[in-house]
Amino acid sequence: MTDAHELIPAARPVIGEEEIEAAVRVLRSGRVVQGPEVAAFEEEFSELVGGRHCVAVNSGTSALHLALLALGIGPGDEVIVPSFSFAASANAVRLVGADVVFADIEADSFCLDPAAVEAALTPRTAAVMPVHLYGHPAAMDRIMDIAGRHGLAVVEDACQAHAAALHGTPVGAFGSAGTFSFYPTKNMHALEGGMVSTEDAEVARVLRLLRNQGMEQRYANEIVGANMRMTDVAAAIGRVQRAKLPAWTEQRIANAAYLTEHITAPNVVTPKVADGARHVYHQYTVRVSGDRDAAMARLSEAGIGNAVYYPTPIHRLKPYWEPDQKAGRTWDLPETERAAAEVVSLPVHPGLAPRDLERIVSAVNALGEQK
Repeated sequence: MTDAHELIPAARPVIGEEEIEAAVRVLRSGRVVQGPEVAAFEEEFSELVGGRHCVAVNSGTSALHLALLALGIGPGDEVIVPSFSFAASANAVRLVGADVVFADIEADSFCLDPAAVEAALTPRTAAVMPVHLYGHPAAMDRIMDIAGRHGLAVVEDACQAHAAALHGTPVGAFGSAGTFSFYPTKNMHALEGGMVSTEDAEVARVLRLLRNQGMEQRYANEIVGANMRMTDVAAAIGRVQRAKLPAWTEQRIANAAYLTEHITAPNVVTPKVADGARHVYHQYTVRVSGDRDAAMARLSEAGIGNAVYYPTPIHRLKPYWEPDQKAGRTWDLPETERAAAEVVSLPVHPGLAPRDLERIVSAVNALGEQK
């Protein structure tokens, strides 16, 4: 438990004795890359995505990249992506040679707006990449309807949303492929790593080829691939974390419920949850009206960790902004711009004690007082 003078961190990765013992066990075994631990992790993670095929890779970005490749997305194709996300979402599209088309988000969920997706369709649209931002599921029922009517692939970026669901269906079990990250700050981690889920056995086979230099049998390369394998050390840690995920998720949801119930500052809007959605709160993200920088400084002074995810929408980042400017291309994304100017994420991780939650509420509510 923290005292009134200690920082409550915005995130607190867990590396406990069980994780350490799992890593040491694998190191002592001598089977350290793409071995039995990876296979077991894939099987156990599959339970989170409705029993779909799961293919482990070395990062969430690799998961996005290989999912697009395995689905045949490439030069000449367009992929619709929200600009309000981490750059990896769009980077993966560029890495396969396809063009990124940015679409706006819904104000309440911060996720891709289906109406904006429909408006962004062109004859070259090949795929849609909804991002389950902050752990809130995107409107997958409406997005899948659009994709079905237009023959589009759907790659779910679920890198922040392990165990989130919409109307009982888990994220990663809607689209052509789902992708997850196991970076240390995620709701569960493997130190580093990623996973792709798919119901298509052939797509899963291609994913396994792509992650391993294009081969299933050694020196029998079938396609051009790369080395994006997960180590058995990472998988062993991931297996431990996967077992802990249900309890951690319930704690995140409980922490978020406490914050939402007790935050009353008039200049702070707490997260909204869509009907039928299971929000797993990778981030507890509020909107702050007025001087956000001043509000964040006051939170920091009170020892409350806070951060902005994401201060600059992807379409305004140099690798995207400059080519778009040269091409005379502009994006009308008012909700994206507003979110980038207003959001602040607060601690919600399962390591918070009751006193921590009280301190967070007190500091946030003080933002509504004159100073």
